[in-house]
Amino acid sequence: MHIIKLNAIDSTNSYLKELSAKQTVANFTVVVAENQINGRGQRGANWEVEKGKNLTFSVLIKDVLVSAEEVFNLNVLVAVSLFQTFLNIKIENLAIKWANDILADKKKICGILIENQFKSASEILSIVGIGINVNQEHFINLPQASSLKNSSGKEFNKEEVLMLFLSQFQSNLALYKNEGGSYFWNLYHENLFKKDVPMAFEKADKVKFMGIIKQVLPNGLLELELEDDSLQLFDIKQLKMLY
Repeated sequence: MHIIKLNAIDSTNSYLKELSAKQTVANFTVVVAENQINGRGQRGANWEVEKGKNLTFSVLIKDVLVSAEEVFNLNVLVAVSLFQTFLNIKIENLAIKWANDILADKKKICGILIENQFKSASEILSIVGIGINVNQEHFINLPQASSLKNSSGKEFNKEEVLMLFLSQFQSNLALYKNEGGSYFWNLYHENLFKKDVPMAFEKADKVKFMGIIKQVLPNGLLELELEDDSLQLFDIKQLKMLY
């Protein structure tokens, strides 16, 4: 494992993407930034962090995904690895929120952004960007955000949290290569936020409706059961959970 530590940078994902475009970068290279000033999340949102309080890092992954149909498997692997890491450090009331946020007490403590580059039909290079709210206590204008410290009441060593995750992630990647993804998909669904519970959603056109999460499909689409008992699929850009 090769770890690159930076003080301040626009985005660890962008840095790792540019580095891999210029030279050969070893599998599982990790870029960690003490301060990320232009981090990105899902839906093009910025990932805001308080300097020195949180973890922002990216991991380059090769030789895991071999086809476009497997792409969301990596999201599942990362989400489950984070979930397991937080369980191991005694964070309670955890859930995985589709597509790939981790919640504690229904508040976001971690976000994931994976960018894939298709080098050939069987070669996919993935950059896994992760932001973990570790010791930050106050989130201005972000009522649904929290941190490991807020959830547990204690301060964490960021380096230890990072190494615990990387170890768990490497172990899970090896298991995935040997045995496939069914074990991780089962864990993902077992801990999926609001699964089988009626809840409110909002479409991109601001129309609100009630639905029940039934499952996430291998392509990452969310299957909802609607009030008329029909099933409908949505991608992350089409839907917002209201909770």
